Amino acid sequence: MNAPIQTAPAFQPAARLSLIEVSEILQITFEASARKRAGRPVIVLGAGEPDFDTPDPVKEAAARAMREGRTKYTVLDGSPELKAAVREKFRRDNGLDYALDEITCGSGAKQVLYNAFMATLDPGDEVVIPAPFWTSYADIVAICGGVPVVVPCLEADGFRLTPAALDRAITPRTRWLLLNSPSNPTGSAYGAEDLEALAGVLDRHPQVWLMSDDMYEHILYDGRRFATPAAVAPQLKARTLTVNGVSKAYAMTGWRIGYGGGPRALIKAMAVVQSQSTSCPSSISQAAAVEALTGDQRVVAERCRAFQDRRDLVVGALNAMPSVSCRNPEGAFYTFARCTDLVGRTAADGTPLADDRAFCRYLLESVDVAVVPGSCFGLPGYFRISYATSEAELREACGRLAKACAALS
Repeated sequence: MNAPIQTAPAFQPAARLSLIEVSEILQITFEASARKRAGRPVIVLGAGEPDFDTPDPVKEAAARAMREGRTKYTVLDGSPELKAAVREKFRRDNGLDYALDEITCGSGAKQVLYNAFMATLDPGDEVVIPAPFWTSYADIVAICGGVPVVVPCLEADGFRLTPAALDRAITPRTRWLLLNSPSNPTGSAYGAEDLEALAGVLDRHPQVWLMSDDMYEHILYDGRRFATPAAVAPQLKARTLTVNGVSKAYAMTGWRIGYGGGPRALIKAMAVVQSQSTSCPSSISQAAAVEALTGDQRVVAERCRAFQDRRDLVVGALNAMPSVSCRNPEGAFYTFARCTDLVGRTAADGTPLADDRAFCRYLLESVDVAVVPGSCFGLPGYFRISYATSEAELREACGRLAKACAALS
């Protein structure tokens, strides 16, 4: 007699994953790449990754580290050399002074953010996140047991959080305010006066800490000066985590090095989290990051000028399209264009475009251009373009977008 067939029980994921999926940006990029491999002439304007190569001196520093055998574990949250380089960077660029034990280094800025939230959030603790926001923010907060409190920021306000909106969002459960400037996805930047006004609100709420994601610090246009909260409002430094990394300014996305400066007790708690996840970042990547932070910085300014030229190209093209409007971003390498006047129209095949997601799918399927809907970032009715690619591709993509928009009825 045959034994009964045993069936495996259905996989049951942890409850904390019930409302979280793989980043929609990554899903869009994956689908666009699959179409490209299938022979379609797809232009992907979805990824937040510079098209420039990592500077040669940085690559040589990594090769030198390998030749010298620096391939072992380093200190848990960053080698002394990298922490010293980060310390000097904060002094040089931001006027901030941190001791070495007030600095942490992780496998990308995303890990630094994750470590901070995992180290500080208890179930039900709230994090105020201005929208539009980078898609991972809310999911990281949720997976760490917190509650993302999303505050929509109007285009009329430059997509920036106002003091009044911040004050309304704070409750007795608020643990953090998370700011990103210049912003992904809008390119909006907070000036010193903006940050001083927000600091005035936080002065009245001493239980609220501030996390400042400064990843796009060096991609700022039209002669603007960068401002970071801990420098603008020194009274908040003792409850501020300033986060940055080498990914964007130095085109080192794949090297996975991020860092942060903050109060000693917070950095120590974050080290506990990192000790039970990745331990130290790659020793070779750390050596490369030291060269990036301490070496010739002229390449950063040169690339910023190239990004500004691309911004001008894309913003001009978008605003020339009927029923599309685009605010001029102050920094980063994204445009966030309004498409509400196109939502509700119909494609040539009769497909109605019910929302911004449908509009972006229409662009991919009709003209092979991949962009990201504003709904991914917490503000529907817009779409994001990453102009971190060549001017030739951007011109071609904008021409296709104009054609696709004109074909709607």
